[in-house]
Amino acid sequence: MSSHARTPDADDVRVHTGTLDAAGLRVGIVAARFNETVVQQLVDGAVDALLRHKAMASDIQVAWVPGAFELPVVLERFAASGEVDALVALGCVVRGATPHFDYVAGECASGASAVSRAHGIPVAFGVLTTDTWEQAVERAGGKLGNKGADSALAAVETARLLQGL
Repeated sequence: MSSHARTPDADDVRVHTGTLDAAGLRVGIVAARFNETVVQQLVDGAVDALLRHKAMASDIQVAWVPGAFELPVVLERFAASGEVDALVALGCVVRGATPHFDYVAGECASGASAVSRAHGIPVAFGVLTTDTWEQAVERAGGKLGNKGADSALAAVETARLLQGL
């Protein structure tokens, strides 16, 4: 073994983690009205998760857009305002018989990611991209949980991690 190569001791490793404490965090939720039955469940799950983790209702804003394709422009406006510490994108895109699904889902995902990188704040991606309506329902409070709640908590944890770095 060379003199400069060394296995670090566990005490040498700096580990950074976030917490699930939403107290004082300002969170924007942008939700797509298309497939609103499912998306409303995602929004309800996200808001509930934030409140259960000490967010104040007055620190949560929800903006509705027509569909998932429109999510990034409103995420961008929220992020640029400086009035939010974290964002949650919620929607539901169900695969159909045409390539429309691929364009909408892909642009939505890349747009949300671009907003996060450009502004240095978390944008949790809670847009369901499923093959069937049943899969969407299962992920919006059904047997597979609520991805809206999961996304809200991911936004909180990432915001807290960034604050600690």
